[in-house]
Amino acid sequence: SVYIYNNLELSELKYLQCSVEAIADMHEENKAAANGCGKIRSGTQNEAALLALMEKTGYSMVQENGQRKFGGPPPGWEGPPPPRGCEVFVGKIPRDMYEDELVPVFERAGKIYEFRLMMEFSGENRGYAFVMYTTKEEAQLAIKILNNYEIRPGKFIGVCVSLDNCRLFIGAIPKEKKKEEILNEMKKVTEGVVDVIVYPNATDKTKNRGFAFVEYESHRAAAMARRRLIPGTFQLWGHTIQVDWADPEKEVDEETMQRVKVLYVRNLMISTTEDTIKAEFNKFKPGVVERVKKLRDYAFVHFFHREDAVAAMSVMNGKCIDGASIEVTLAKPVNKEGTWKQQFNGQISPGSENLLGFPNKEDGHQKSLGKPASLSVRLNGQHSPGPPEVERCTYPFFPGIKLTPISMYSLKSSHFSSAAMHLDYFCNKNNWAPPEYYLYSTTSQDGKILLVYKVLIPGIADGSQSYFMPDKLSTTVEGAKELAAQFTLLHLGKHKRFQFVIKN
Repeated sequence: SVYIYNNLELSELKYLQCSVEAIADMHEENKAAANGCGKIRSGTQNEAALLALMEKTGYSMVQENGQRKFGGPPPGWEGPPPPRGCEVFVGKIPRDMYEDELVPVFERAGKIYEFRLMMEFSGENRGYAFVMYTTKEEAQLAIKILNNYEIRPGKFIGVCVSLDNCRLFIGAIPKEKKKEEILNEMKKVTEGVVDVIVYPNATDKTKNRGFAFVEYESHRAAAMARRRLIPGTFQLWGHTIQVDWADPEKEVDEETMQRVKVLYVRNLMISTTEDTIKAEFNKFKPGVVERVKKLRDYAFVHFFHREDAVAAMSVMNGKCIDGASIEVTLAKPVNKEGTWKQQFNGQISPGSENLLGFPNKEDGHQKSLGKPASLSVRLNGQHSPGPPEVERCTYPFFPGIKLTPISMYSLKSSHFSSAAMHLDYFCNKNNWAPPEYYLYSTTSQDGKILLVYKVLIPGIADGSQSYFMPDKLSTTVEGAKELAAQFTLLHLGKHKRFQFVIKN
C-alpha cells in the first residue's frame, strides 16, 4: 500500500484545463454551425425549454453575475445548504447546451441542490458549470458515472470535485514567530480568520518552518485576503511574504478510510530512529506494530490490525518522543493510478513507500498541508513514468572507442526517462504513426501563461479514443509535453490490447 498525509491536488488547474479544451471544442462547434451541421435553437426555443424545465421540477432560476442559478435551494428544502464536498465542477460543455439538457443528465447521480451554469453576454454558456448535490455520496457518484460522459456525439464532458478553498499558504514568515503571534497579525490585516496552522522546524523545534496555513471562514474571505496580501505590495514584520492558495485537500471516501491500518506520525526529531518509534507505539499493546518507515521528521507506522492502529492514534497523539510532541493521524491511501496523474506534487514512481512531497531546498516553499519531503528524482519538474530508478551515470569517452549506429526503437523501454520518449517508443512498437502534439494556452488568476498539449494518436482506428489531454497545465512547454505524454500512457495502459507493450 502507498500512503500520504493529506494527498493534495490543484483543482483550479483541472478547471482551467477543462476550459481550455472547451475553447477548442467551441471552435469546432462554430465551424459545424457555419456548415449547416450544428443544431442552433432560437432564443424563443431556449426560453420555452427552460420554462418547461422549471414547471416540471418546481425549481427557480435566476441569472446574475455571469452565471445562471437553477435551484439553491430546491423546492421544499429546509435547513442549511449541503456541506463542503457536495459540489462538482463540469467542464467541456458544448456552448449551445443548457439546463433543459444538462439537468436530467446530472439528476441520474442524485438530487440537485443547485446547478450553476456560467454564461456569456451573447447567451451562450461559457463551457463549464458547478453542480451541488444534497450529499457527498451523490457528488462522488456523479464523478464516477459522468466524468468523460459523451454528452453529445463526439463531445465528452469532464466532471471532478469542486472545492471552495478557504485556506491560504503564507511563506517567508520569520522563523522565530509563534502561532499566537502569526494568528494575531493575520487577524489584524485580514478579515474572517478562523485558525492558523504552524509547523515546528525539523531541526529546531523552537522555530517554525518559515510558512503557515491560514484558515478563513469562507472561500470569499480567503480570496479577499489573498488579494490584499499580494506579494510586493504588502509586508508582515518588515518582510515581503509569499501568498498563494494552499493546495486543497484530496477527499478520500469513508469506505476506504475504514480499512486504513497505517498511521502518519509527524513532528519527530531528526535523530529519532525507526526502532524507537516502533518501541513507543508497541508500549500500549506489545507486538501490534508490523513495521515503521521514517523519512526526515515524519514516519508511517504500519499495524497488523486496524483496531490497534485506531487505538494507538488515540493514545499516542500529543505524546513526547525524544523530547518532541508528535502528531498522529490515519494515513491517507494513494490511488496507484493517481501516482501517474499528480505530476506536480513530487511523487516517486509506484513502490513500497511512495510519498507526495515538495522540493526539500527550503522549508518555506512547502505549499501543501503536511506534505513530507520528496526523495525522488525530477526531470523538468516532472517524474519519469518509467522505472523508479533510472541509471544516470556518465562514463568517460576514450579515443578509439568503437561506436555502433543504433535505432532508439531497438532499445528497451527502461532506457528512457522521458514520458514523451516512452510514448514515441510505444507507438512505434504498435506500428502506429508518431504521436502528434497540439499546444493550447490559458491565463491563470495571477497572470501566468499556462500551457497544455492535446495528444493525437493517429494509429488507433478501432473506435477507441485517439486523442488525450491531461488534467493539469504547465508553465513550460517541456513540462506540458511531459504531462500530456504521461497522461496518454496512463490511458493507453487501461486498454488490455495495449498492456503487452507497456509492460515490456
